[in-house]
Amino acid sequence: MTADANKVEGFTQSAAATSILGGGPLRIHDSLNASYAPHSPAGAENPPNGADLLLGNDLIRKHFPYLASNALAALHARRAGWLSAQQLGMLLLERARSMGVTFRFGHVQSVEVSDNQVRSVTLENGERLECGNFVNAAGPYLKQVGALCGVDVPVETELHLKLAFKDHLGVVGRDAPLLIWDDVQSLPWDDDERLMLEADPVTSWLTEAFQGGAHTRPEGTAGSTTILMLWDYRSQVMEPVFPPPLDERYPEVALRGLATMLPGLRAYFGRAPRPQIDGGYYVKTRENRPLVGPTPVSGVYLIGGVSGYGIMSACALGELLAAHLADRTLPPYARAFSLRRYEDEEYLMRLEEWNPGVEL
Repeated sequence: MTADANKVEGFTQSAAATSILGGGPLRIHDSLNASYAPHSPAGAENPPNGADLLLGNDLIRKHFPYLASNALAALHARRAGWLSAQQLGMLLLERARSMGVTFRFGHVQSVEVSDNQVRSVTLENGERLECGNFVNAAGPYLKQVGALCGVDVPVETELHLKLAFKDHLGVVGRDAPLLIWDDVQSLPWDDDERLMLEADPVTSWLTEAFQGGAHTRPEGTAGSTTILMLWDYRSQVMEPVFPPPLDERYPEVALRGLATMLPGLRAYFGRAPRPQIDGGYYVKTRENRPLVGPTPVSGVYLIGGVSGYGIMSACALGELLAAHLADRTLPPYARAFSLRRYEDEEYLMRLEEWNPGVEL
């Protein structure tokens, strides 16, 4: 959503570009009688493809009455939603075991490489596992595990936080989709709060402009009042540590930021229920594209750098990795995800034009 009239054209162009690339048609609705098909809050059967662009506050609030009265445009991406990552993981784990996969649990202490070929892995408990192939799927530790193999993995890790919030007032509809406010904004403080925050160098940043992207969605089964709140308002690139460091101000900032899109959340100012906050790391390459495939060390493979779209891409990337390991015919896009793409001078030139000044 946006309340900025200047962004409407950008919404239209972005959706149209996605449509041209095969994402489905863009349908534009600008009247209360528009033939917009509301989303289904559950299930993934036969949803419309493409996207719907809703123009005008009356139309937007007809379908999403909890949104702000100044929202001018809402771009609804279809064939989207969420699923249980834990259940997906258990399903894949059980299927792997049924196929005869043996699991060892422990920390990798070292990786033996000789004559540019991986030979074995030693765990922290001293157990040595001989192997001809070693897959580095270490998530936030992708770079560190790569170093054990003598492979420089060009990724960095960003800390991202989220919180679970009990919306006992029912501000966010339980059938709401993922809601994202696209506009830059300043947090809603009263005059006394703003003066106090501005006077302290430690807190003055709380009165400055914040980037867009605050988002929320319902969480849980029927009867739940939980919503998730997320907003990467301060990018934090750092070495991964566990547990991740938490920002004590995050719940207040996220709540106030989302209140711009969802005015009903203002009822929680100063009386919010205690949230649950946690976080993790986005592992990102320079161009935010995954790394899947072999490395310069024979037998060492990578799969990672999946940023904030890991669950969405995991099965497809696993299939691509399996094709590499089994020496099957690779799809035409395989090189786009390979570490070897950084050996292509033309690719690097295009990358510099796209994102100048960032070191690999």
